[in-house]
Parts: sequence; C-alpha cells; structure tokens
Amino acid sequence: MEYVKVYTADNHWQHIEVLKRNRKKRSAYGRFFVEGVRAVNQMAAHNWRVYAWIYADGRRLSTWAQDILSKVPSEKHFILAPELMEQLSDKEDTSELLALVVQPDDDLARIPLSERPLLVVCDRPTSPGNLGTIMRSCDSFRVDGLIVTGHSADIYDPAAIRASVGSLFSLPTIRVASYKELLPWIEKLRTEHPDLQLVGTTARTDHNLEDCNFTRPTILFMGNETLGLSASLKELCNSLVRIPIHGTASSLNVGCAASICLYEVDRQRRMASL
Repeated sequence: MEYVKVYTADNHWQHIEVLKRNRKKRSAYGRFFVEGVRAVNQMAAHNWRVYAWIYADGRRLSTWAQDILSKVPSEKHFILAPELMEQLSDKEDTSELLALVVQPDDDLARIPLSERPLLVVCDRPTSPGNLGTIMRSCDSFRVDGLIVTGHSADIYDPAAIRASVGSLFSLPTIRVASYKELLPWIEKLRTEHPDLQLVGTTARTDHNLEDCNFTRPTILFMGNETLGLSASLKELCNSLVRIPIHGTASSLNVGCAASICLYEVDRQRRMASL
C-alpha cells in the first residue's frame, strides 16, 4: 500500500477531482468517487474493490473511519491538506473519509437470479437523480438486478450514488449499449423460466398496472423521462401497463413511477405467498 501526501492541487488531486466530475475519465480509468457514511458502509459490506482512500492530514479520524481503513484494503491512501479535502467534499461538514472505487465489469452474469426473477430495464434515463432513485426502489422491493440501456445518465455519477443512498452497492446494476445486447440473455431466461413475461410501462394503454399478474417471473421496462419506452422495446414486451392517475398531470416522474410499479409487484407476490 502506498501513502501519498497531497498539499497542492497537483496531479494526484486533479485525478481525484476529475473522477468526481467527469464521466469520460471515470470510464477511462474504471474508477469512481464515493462520499457519505452510508455509501461507504454499503460499499464495504458488499466487498467492492477500493483503489484509494482519501482523508485529511492532521485530522483525528473517528473510530468508524479507522475501522473501515483497517478492514478494507486499497492500493493507495491519499492524505490531503484540509483545504483540498474541503474542496472535494459536497457535505456541509467536510467528510472525513472519501474513496475511489473500482467499477466492476458490465456483465449480466453478475445478476444472481432468484427462483422467481424480477428484473428492471431502464431505457436511456437522463437524470442521475432519477437513476439513483430507481436503484433505491429496486433494492427496496427485492429486484434481482437493474439494467440500464443506451446513452444514459452514468450509474457512477455522484448524484446517482447519493440518490441511491448506497443501494448501488447492494443491487447488481449493469450497463448495456443497446437493448439488442439483452436479447440472447432474455432468450436464455425464457428457457429456464418459460412463463417469463416482459412488461413495459406507458401512459398510452388501457391496461392498468394492477391488472397484470406479477407473480410470474418478470422483466419490467421503464422508459426515458421525456420519450418513454422506444417503439422497439414496446414491440418486445408481452404487455404494456399504465399507472392510473388523476388531476392535471399527464405522467409521473420515472423514479416515482418505478417505485409505484415495484410496490405493486411486491404486493402481489406477498399476497400470493400468504
């Protein structure tokens, strides 16, 4: 392990800072920036690989931080001047411990499937905050894995990680360039689960969410915030459902919609198990 003291905005500090704000650099280096006690705890609990720990020089670390550092190995420790640590932290009270974490491979095999699989495919989401909210909902309602398709917000954007409240680390979340990459995997799932259904969400259907039988193995497709599901994904789905709403709004925020849909799935499955 290497200890690196950083007292100016040198190359080391710039490397940390660019991974925080620049998606292309995160992708190029395969690392991302993590801040927050819950996020760090979840990352450690689920054995994500840490490239570097970051903390301020001269600051006495809490028992929690010392325990994390002793249990979770890393290649480097960056020990920063306090003012540089303040510049990196988004907290009102500067975080005592930050991390650069290694991105796992985008491999669908990372998703461990349950006996009755429930998967969510999010089609080209544009908002990191919405994406993080969807991760949190998937984690809360026993989804096996989340798949993000196409040109979308970055799952490793600090705003997405913050909105997920650490769920990124417990929920297998995979990126694919196009839904077409999913087709062989879906066909394999069908051989293992012949009653697998593909359900898409849209405002333009007469079929309500609660009328769909979600006790079956299910892949739930959520659309882009502005455009909804693509025509190709709609054609792929066995059925399309809507959330019946009232008032003047024509649709719901995709993060809210995902939460409502997944609650209904979980409700049906809980009732069926009574």
